[in-house]
Amino acid sequence: MINRPEVLPFYDPATSTISYIVIDPASHHAAVVDSVLDYDPKAGRVSTNSADALIDAVRTRDLTIDWIIETHVHADHFSAARYLQKHLGRGVIGIGDHIAPVQSNFADIFDLGPDFATDGRQFDHLFKDHETFAVGTIPAEAIYTPGHTPACMSYHIGDAVFVGDTLFMPDYGTARCDFPGGDAHALYHSVQTLFALPPETRVFTAHDYQPGGRAPAWESTIGAQRAHNVQIHTGISEADFVAMREKRDATLPAPVLILPSLQVNIRGGDLPDPSGNGRRYLKIPLNTL
Repeated sequence: MINRPEVLPFYDPATSTISYIVIDPASHHAAVVDSVLDYDPKAGRVSTNSADALIDAVRTRDLTIDWIIETHVHADHFSAARYLQKHLGRGVIGIGDHIAPVQSNFADIFDLGPDFATDGRQFDHLFKDHETFAVGTIPAEAIYTPGHTPACMSYHIGDAVFVGDTLFMPDYGTARCDFPGGDAHALYHSVQTLFALPPETRVFTAHDYQPGGRAPAWESTIGAQRAHNVQIHTGISEADFVAMREKRDATLPAPVLILPSLQVNIRGGDLPDPSGNGRRYLKIPLNTL
């Protein structure tokens, strides 16, 4: 059995997001992780160039998509999960099973009303901590890694782990923890869970913010993270990490797309239903964040 998936990255410069197609070379089955639906906030316009690039790669490689996975409810880009599923004709849309409290919180913030379900049913599958699954013939495991949000899930697929925002490249550090339900203590312990993986495990992160103006990068290893992560390398205490994280988070502005993106992403990538005039609307709550 081959335990090393081929990983195709797709970098979106508008949101600094990296999406992945994770391929089992033996079966040509694959998973998509953290897809992007393009959004122009000035025009309020959705487009599909990033998602179409994923679709083109899937079709060019003649891949069968088993999973369309979200590491968490993203606050900086729209998910293309439902668009991909529709146009590829398959792929189970999955997210961590702690999605419900995230949906409940933001359903209230956006006043989505009593008809909006807050039990995760918008997704096809809710992963439990340590649940096993497969991408083709490659074994995989969902690992609950809260802290950035209360519903973050990392996916250990073969010799690779897809960590969402939990870890960034070693020269940048870790995710912020000041979103609703975020917790720097929880993030510290989530990282320790990831650090327990074999040191050669490849680490793929969902974003790269190019510190110092370097070229975009998205792949490291658990060993490199343990040794060199500027915020949480081996030897950093929980108290020191939490103090650093909370001090830094207090200075960070809200992500540009947090208000529009969350309304789409808690729906599993579906846009809001059309109103009576046929148009779709996103709500912007004032004086809330």
